[in-house]
Amino acid sequence: MEEGSGADEEISVMAEVKKQLCLAGPLVVGYLLQQIVLTISMIFAGHVDELALASASLATSFASVAGFFLMTGMTSALDTLCGQAYGAGQHHLVGVYKQRVMLVFSLVSIPVSVIWAYSGKILVLLRQDPEIAAGAGSYMRWMIPAPFLFALLQCHVRFLQSQNLVLPVMLSSGIAAVAHVAVCWLLVFTLGLGANGAALAIVVSNLLNLSFLALYVRLSPLCKDTWTGFSRDAIRDIPSFLKLAVLSAIMVCLECWSFELLVLLAGVLPNPKLEMAILSICYNIYFLAFMIPTGLDFAVSVRVSNELGAGRPQTARLAARVVMLLCFLMSLFLALVMVLLRNRLGYAFSNVEEVALYYAKLMPILALCFFFDSMECVLSGM
Repeated sequence: MEEGSGADEEISVMAEVKKQLCLAGPLVVGYLLQQIVLTISMIFAGHVDELALASASLATSFASVAGFFLMTGMTSALDTLCGQAYGAGQHHLVGVYKQRVMLVFSLVSIPVSVIWAYSGKILVLLRQDPEIAAGAGSYMRWMIPAPFLFALLQCHVRFLQSQNLVLPVMLSSGIAAVAHVAVCWLLVFTLGLGANGAALAIVVSNLLNLSFLALYVRLSPLCKDTWTGFSRDAIRDIPSFLKLAVLSAIMVCLECWSFELLVLLAGVLPNPKLEMAILSICYNIYFLAFMIPTGLDFAVSVRVSNELGAGRPQTARLAARVVMLLCFLMSLFLALVMVLLRNRLGYAFSNVEEVALYYAKLMPILALCFFFDSMECVLSGM
């Protein structure tokens, strides 16, 4: 009997590993492609000149602090709400929750856009280099529609992933990322908009990605039970949702703001252009690699919420144990890759040898931070 139980447990573990990899794989690729849009724009800005790279780096960091992380954190509430509703068989509530978040984000995007419009002056008050702050302010003004589009995009992504529909997210993000390269080239070099063209390209790519997913939700038969059109129920119980969403946003923001604050602090060092360029490269490499534990984080959030909604806490506990093992192995592998490729990655962002060599010295420390941060990311998701 004991041998049979051990074999059954091993089969259950392997089945859970397969489920999480099938769910996390497309999610990792999808979120990596969404994140790489910001990175591609920064690469194009970096090949304009060093000032453009520093300005784009500062703008991206400030936009993340005062917008992207807030939206990402608030949409994390959908992982819990939609996942449990879907697992419990209350499919119509999945669409209601999505509409509720879209309504809230439409309002939240207004003050965020105002902050972005005055970001240049705010950055000067934060003792940033005036020339870099002016460039960052211009960059962010060209990105002003991005918070609204990004928020709606995240609503659609969480809506689909709660139903284990992750392939559409990956394909849509892939199309948008490929198009983003062409749009950046057109706006930055062909039309001569420089770094501002790279910022505008982010808006275009988010709009394209959102349009694809919105059409899929509207037309796919797989969403017919969860998306039944707009409902008045979406405007009910908003305070209860805000309680969960605000706490989720605080958790995500406190976790991510530490890196952004380093970029802002680099602006007050003796050579702000160099220091900010270095930290921006570290930041982008770090968060591109971080998409893998993030994908595992979202995958286990879906698995745990689905199983809890279906009344199966033991399976939810198994999912939590499996994801910790997967995260440990993948994070260790990525940390080693980051160290081994440290002498080459810097040149992807800048042609300046001083920048690339400085980056190579910092990467071993960054890889160690990445390993421990990845484990914490998955734990917070659970």
